[in-house]
Amino acid sequence: QVHLVESGGGLVQFGGSLKLSCAASGDTISIYAMAWYRQAPGKQRELVAAIDSGHRTNYPDSVKGRFTISRDNAENTVYLQMNSLKPEDTAVYYCYASRMLRNYWGQGTQVTVSS
Repeated sequence: QVHLVESGGGLVQFGGSLKLSCAASGDTISIYAMAWYRQAPGKQRELVAAIDSGHRTNYPDSVKGRFTISRDNAENTVYLQMNSLKPEDTAVYYCYASRMLRNYWGQGTQVTVSS
């Protein structure tokens, strides 16, 4: 069982930056694929960044070049650096861990970008 706790969300102005953290406990995440998802009101949850156990990353076009996912296996933590934020990035951001058939979600952290 993996317990994920996100932090770092908040209110930021258009063009600003935030860094989200996802602290894991219960198991070492070095063997897990990790990701960040977001969900805006009235919209489906969508992937914003993923990183596998080999540190390979993947981003959708909507955030490519602005968001960077990273992992510190020694700290059992995953990060999401978000730059050049836009109002359309406003959402609840969720941390996600996956290994074989086991999937875990954090409780989410709100990110609000004002125009």
